[in-house]
Amino acid sequence: MKAVSLSLSRLEADLRMADRATGTIQQYLASVRRFEEFLGLGLSEADQGSIRRWVEHLQGQPIGPERLRCHYSALKFLYGRTLGQPDKVAFLSMPRKDAPLPTVLTAAEVQRVLDGFLVAKYRVFFALIYATGLRIREAGLLETRDINAFQQVIHVRNGKGGKERLVPMPGKLYGLLRTYWKHERPPEPWLFASKAGRPICHETARRALLCASARAGIGKVVTPHMLRHSFATNLLEHGTDLRKIQVVLGHGSIRSTTIYTRVSPEQVASVRSPMEDLNV
Repeated sequence: MKAVSLSLSRLEADLRMADRATGTIQQYLASVRRFEEFLGLGLSEADQGSIRRWVEHLQGQPIGPERLRCHYSALKFLYGRTLGQPDKVAFLSMPRKDAPLPTVLTAAEVQRVLDGFLVAKYRVFFALIYATGLRIREAGLLETRDINAFQQVIHVRNGKGGKERLVPMPGKLYGLLRTYWKHERPPEPWLFASKAGRPICHETARRALLCASARAGIGKVVTPHMLRHSFATNLLEHGTDLRKIQVVLGHGSIRSTTIYTRVSPEQVASVRSPMEDLNV
């Protein structure tokens, strides 16, 4: 056990030298102690096969990806830095982190935020983002020619990755845009422009949104992307299928769109259980 104790002592010293947090050091040491018990021999004597068996053992336990990452990181630090045997853990790949659930706003909260704007241009700008799910850059580069009243769509020419797409334009949004344009008369060709005649400044618009959300008093720091998330979640809750939402949002992969199925309790609650067919 002497060699094991020495390795653990060196590991702790190396972690402190690397300025790792106290909690991280404790977690790494606890993980390596468990590995030591599993091995039944000195840590430096373990071969890659032994380490693979430990990894397979961990994967069979009821632990989440974050805890697995901690175990793997402890192994990588131990063999990569303390013991100088990085080849033994070269096969390790970190478990993928789950994407955080986006924060969304209710319709009432969106209304309060929109009512909190002091400048009409920014109110209409963010109303459009909520109504269409556009990214702030996409909305900021819209031109008047992109508004197709006949087909009731907006042509997005500057999508992510240079891709173009069409998004639906509800009648209420079109009416709002017409009223705004008559009063504002932004310099051509932009739909929303700065005083200098260039496309609307994103940072100025973001600040206006932060101020409006503070005035709304909803207890959330509202961002343009939060309005986009709220748009997508609302579509899902009203029965729009994921493929259509993917197209409207301009997602390259349906995997990016499926996150909204995790933030819509109404959709989860609406799933019909086969138990409904039983007489219980």
